[in-house]
Amino acid sequence: MLAAGTKEVHEKAENTEFVKDFLKGRIRKELFKLGHVALFFTYSALEEQIERNKEHPHLAALYFPHELHRRDALARDLRYFYGEDWQNQISISPATQRYVERIRQIGRDQPALLVAHAYTRYMGDLSGGQVLRKVAQRAMKLPHTGEGLNFYQFDSIHSAKAFKQLYRSRMNELELDALTKQKIVEEAVLAFQFNMEIFGELEEAGKTLQDDVLDAAPVHGEMQGDISQCPYYAAKMAASDGSSYICQMAMTVLKNPSGQVLLAAWIAALAGLAAWYLM
Repeated sequence: MLAAGTKEVHEKAENTEFVKDFLKGRIRKELFKLGHVALFFTYSALEEQIERNKEHPHLAALYFPHELHRRDALARDLRYFYGEDWQNQISISPATQRYVERIRQIGRDQPALLVAHAYTRYMGDLSGGQVLRKVAQRAMKLPHTGEGLNFYQFDSIHSAKAFKQLYRSRMNELELDALTKQKIVEEAVLAFQFNMEIFGELEEAGKTLQDDVLDAAPVHGEMQGDISQCPYYAAKMAASDGSSYICQMAMTVLKNPSGQVLLAAWIAALAGLAAWYLM
């Protein structure tokens, strides 16, 4: 239901200027940082509401704070990028504020709908995050010890594939009536729309920044990970029913020594939106 119900909005997300720029291989470090800020506020709200509703019958089976929660990891990344006083240097953007308000609203009034946001975010992070971690590390010359990339690191999950299977099975076992299932699909569509609004904000912010393009991403052969797990590859393949054309485009970007990477942090967000197509 999620795959079918979000197909159209998913394709719209793929065709935003943000994603097109990514396929051209461009990034600005300040946008990467702003993407992390947006993720921090989003995950803070989501995990606040998950904690609040952890005993709800539709959420208890999906409560994996130690394995999944990202707020603290994002805080460590922001401390690395902005310094010890990072909390005084960041602010929530209007699009992120709207996203956060929606998460808090359903947490209060319709907790079952948090399932849509949790699944979209966490499963996507597990699906594409490891490939993107390597790309971002090379492009921005970040330390191999992981500073600035904690968001992608799930220390308590030893097998992402096995954990995703567990999570999906728990979802499929939830006792939901047809109306609630449909509302969860509709909420997932909203998640796409909120993310597209944030993409648009980042695009506008990029117009005011200097062209501080970064070093090229590594050749695909140097990365540990399956190209089929890369979110833009999976998303495009799903939308085209298996066409190899976009796959070739994506691999060309990865292999091109003059290419740069666009905003790995929010492509991880896009990975979340593509999670259904990865399974």
